[in-house]
Amino acid sequence: MKQLIQNLKTGAVQLEEVPTPQVRRGQVLIQTRRSLVSLGTERMLVEFGRASLINKARQQPDRVKQVMEKIQSDGLLPTLEAICRKLNQPLPLGYCNVGTVLAAGDGVTDLQIGDRVVSNGHHAEVVCVPRNLVAPIPAEVSDDEAAFTVVGAIGLQSIRLLAPTFGETVVVVGLGLIGLLTAELLWINGCRVIGVDINETKCRLAAQRCVAVINPADGTDPVNAVLALTSGAGADGVIIAASAQADKLLSQAALMSRKRGRIILSGVVDLTIDRADFYEKELSFQVSCAYGPGRYEADYEQRGQDYPLAHVRWTANRNFQAILQVLATGQLQVKPYITQTVPLIEYDKIYGCLDSSEQIAALLTYPEQLALSSVRILRPYLHEPGRATVGIIGAGNFTGAVLLPALKAAGADLKAIASAGGLRATLLARKFNVPLSTTDYRQILDDPAIELCIITTRHDSHAQLTLEALQAGKHVFVEKPLAIYEDELTRLIEQQQASGRIVMVGFNRRFSPYIQKMKALLGGERADTIPMNIVVTVNAGAVPATSWLHDRESGGGRILGEACHFVDLISFLAGSPIASVCLNAMGPQPSETTDSASMLLRLANGSTGVVNYFSNGSKAYPKERVEVYAQGQTLVLDNFSSLTGYGVKGFRRLAGRQNKGHAELIKHLIGALRSGQSGDAAPESAGVSLIPFAEIINTTQTMLAALQSLHENRFVDVAGIGVSRLTPLSTHEL
Repeated sequence: MKQLIQNLKTGAVQLEEVPTPQVRRGQVLIQTRRSLVSLGTERMLVEFGRASLINKARQQPDRVKQVMEKIQSDGLLPTLEAICRKLNQPLPLGYCNVGTVLAAGDGVTDLQIGDRVVSNGHHAEVVCVPRNLVAPIPAEVSDDEAAFTVVGAIGLQSIRLLAPTFGETVVVVGLGLIGLLTAELLWINGCRVIGVDINETKCRLAAQRCVAVINPADGTDPVNAVLALTSGAGADGVIIAASAQADKLLSQAALMSRKRGRIILSGVVDLTIDRADFYEKELSFQVSCAYGPGRYEADYEQRGQDYPLAHVRWTANRNFQAILQVLATGQLQVKPYITQTVPLIEYDKIYGCLDSSEQIAALLTYPEQLALSSVRILRPYLHEPGRATVGIIGAGNFTGAVLLPALKAAGADLKAIASAGGLRATLLARKFNVPLSTTDYRQILDDPAIELCIITTRHDSHAQLTLEALQAGKHVFVEKPLAIYEDELTRLIEQQQASGRIVMVGFNRRFSPYIQKMKALLGGERADTIPMNIVVTVNAGAVPATSWLHDRESGGGRILGEACHFVDLISFLAGSPIASVCLNAMGPQPSETTDSASMLLRLANGSTGVVNYFSNGSKAYPKERVEVYAQGQTLVLDNFSSLTGYGVKGFRRLAGRQNKGHAELIKHLIGALRSGQSGDAAPESAGVSLIPFAEIINTTQTMLAALQSLHENRFVDVAGIGVSRLTPLSTHEL
């Protein structure tokens, strides 16, 4: 299928051929009939892409601050590489989609195949959208009209926040498409509407809809004009639907408002507020978020949990329905705003003239018949003997930035990449010369040529995908964590023992040259006889509370999902499994998960470990520090770029570029596959062992025990978690 994307680095818009997405639980698969190009919004995105790097920075000063902090903590080169990766990520365009239902995922029972629906899907021939962002279209509403539903809901949400009453005067600043729809909805609501814009075409359209218009381009002062139209009282409310870099619009809105007036921002302007403007009039100011309550909330969008109508009358979806209702009755007229209608294949007729002052809204039309395929063939596949054949499930940032370069460097035979939407997989496949991209991961599992399945999806899918890959006879590399629940771990142990396949988890830090040097200085393989104290401090940084990482069901929490790296590292350096663990979190009542905690570890050989994983530190401080104390010696590793020895004979310091061991891990894994080793053999490659499966299990057990410890406020023994009904693993004493 075809999809429109934008290159953030250059601003170029292109039509990309990608695999058709698969319907997922709680979502709706839709074949597109129309999509609306909201010219103001998409013009802003294209202009940002076309801007130079310096101008991009000027437009986002908060991001510049983050960049400077990253340079301080990670160094200049890694920061520049991260910026380039971010700018090279494509941006799917569009958020106003009309189509027919192709399939409904599990849990969606109120929509049928063939139903006409509107959604916030992209400009693509097929989209997969969460049910709560999909609304059925009444028979009285045409496809062209329905395409305005989402932008209409944006305007409607700003009106709901303003809460105007019948007869009040409301000023709409900015008469682009959203502003025009906002003005018309205010008029339907019984308000007197004043519109402000410097574009004569937009002013003329608004005037035809019973809006009193003010055009500052002809020399009219908007503040004085509004005061004149309201007999000096000022407007009851102002909705700013414009986009501007200066704070002038916000100041003008305050000056044209009456005492105790309300100002709502649905556009994009500088939020520098002059206190005097707001203080004397006791003005209220609020920013409107998209289509309404539920937008950007994982419970509402991804898990399909609706707000009860009695408590939240107008959610995003109910705002969609309200717009469709006034379209069906004819109260809202949108066809006069359509300035272009072109087939998707001719998209450049729209995007090539975004700067035109005459353009208001454009429609893209789509073919009725599609050849749907979950696979995109980018080049013929030619097997190269002697190279491990790899399929990748997951096409996120880590896959593109770290794993794929490492796999190419290791000489792996990359055959296929799978991602749910298809776009990221296709673009990564092209960049790294991979023959196939797909939206159906089972094609990787069912391919007999693929030996190794790499899994880099969200945490909650790791265990199930690993289980399926083992059942398909594949070796597996899965990003941490291996599992987030004990029953998952039990099933994985059973399946790995039955299959004998290699299962590797992305505990890369033990493969870092700095850690390998530490291990050698500590006695190498004899380290397990040397009691030591190991302290790892992780300045993890804050992650928004709404992130899926914090959710126990999807992310497992940051301690389980991320701190496992450092448990594996301590076990490796000490040469001993973890025997028991106690987790102490900040705060009087720990929640189900935490991201600021200290983990105390007792190891089987008498060593101790501490993992301090904190999210409340400065971003300017380095992220990771490893300290080892043993036999009168101290080793300190700062941020995986500088190792210093104290009292270590013949060693003082090793420093260089940051290296956390990702490339080395992949190199050893691919080498082990070429040598034909099995999962029980703890295979060696270039003198470095892969992680024995029992050690991976021990780390996973430790993380599950740590969460148990947090709630029981005690040390918890690790042995037996997930394996109580199984025979002991032969490669390691658990």
